[in-house]
Amino acid sequence: MYSDLWERCFWLWGLLLWLSVGSGGNTSPTQQPKCTDFQNANLLQGTTLKVQFLLFTRSDPSCGKLVEESSDIQRSGFNATLGTKLIIHGFRALGTKPSWIGKFIGALLRSADANVIAVDWVYGASGVYYSAVENVVKLGIEISRFLSKLLALGVLESSVHIIGVSLGAHVGGMVGHFYKGQLGWITGLDPAGPEYTRASLEERLDPGDALFVEAIHTDTDNLGIRIPVGHVDYYVNGGQDQPGCPRFLHAGLVEQGGVKIEPLPKEVRVYLLTTSKAPYCVHHRLVEFHLQEPRNKDTRIVVTFLSSNVTSSVKITVPKQQLQGKGVLAHPDPRCQICQVNLKLQASNRVWRKDRTTIAGKLCTAPLPVHDNKKMVCLPEPVNLQADVTVSRDLKITCV
Repeated sequence: MYSDLWERCFWLWGLLLWLSVGSGGNTSPTQQPKCTDFQNANLLQGTTLKVQFLLFTRSDPSCGKLVEESSDIQRSGFNATLGTKLIIHGFRALGTKPSWIGKFIGALLRSADANVIAVDWVYGASGVYYSAVENVVKLGIEISRFLSKLLALGVLESSVHIIGVSLGAHVGGMVGHFYKGQLGWITGLDPAGPEYTRASLEERLDPGDALFVEAIHTDTDNLGIRIPVGHVDYYVNGGQDQPGCPRFLHAGLVEQGGVKIEPLPKEVRVYLLTTSKAPYCVHHRLVEFHLQEPRNKDTRIVVTFLSSNVTSSVKITVPKQQLQGKGVLAHPDPRCQICQVNLKLQASNRVWRKDRTTIAGKLCTAPLPVHDNKKMVCLPEPVNLQADVTVSRDLKITCV
């Protein structure tokens, strides 16, 4: 009985298998894209440079396609008419895949339809930091060779955007140096400091490495580089302690009141502030004070913006024998919700007598970046200030 039942089941399975194959006709099974992940190295593999180039596109942002030869690139869905972004990670002490890479790639592809290529050099970036530094030039040559294949397919140099993290920022600078500064854009995310603070321009990221070079500094008091390395350098929260850290340094735009992209400046430091809670953004405003008459000493004025229950302050210094001082004030509310401004002239450090200094001047403010003077709003009348006395004025700014 059991043998008859087994035989019937066997023939039934065979019939079902024949029907499933026959019903497909001549249609070939759907080819699933082959995805490649980052490598994992160990501490003993940090001196070996083993590079992978992984392409990510909007059609499948979570699938990295290994592209090595020109034929791989052409079959991978690479679109030479789109912009190309290369992501270069930094030092990986434990030889592991960067935990942030997936979300970063996804964010780039959501913001722009582009070819995003992640450069996996985990093997050469692990182990001892100084061994990884020795691999920077080798990696720069590898990426330059790969980039030449993209250019041969019709990619424009000006459409290439390199994003380097930590040590990867200087790798990006090396690649840009090999292409004589003709690549479109390099972004250095917290460029590494050790071994690079005193390095030559040829060895580190600098403004000559691309048509536009920017750097975002977030850890200059530890492993990030302190000096400016781009056309524009952003020092978020002073470039040191970020929200959630125990220490916080207030900072302002100290060198120029706004960024002018044309012509590109040699170096501009831009200090940005963020908040500790979502959405983390604040509204940055340029604040200027114009003295009616120059003085023989520096003039320091504290400017405070008020909106509902929120206040934000910035200290402005007008250098001696000059008429204008400026700073950047970060406020969590939009400009049209700022209803009042307080001004206070800081007294000089006189022990023997009270400072009775009085000055007169005009306060103006504008949202950053400053493209023209049309958005500049000034108090209608000059303000007379006496040392250590707070003066309040209504501030009316139209919502746009």
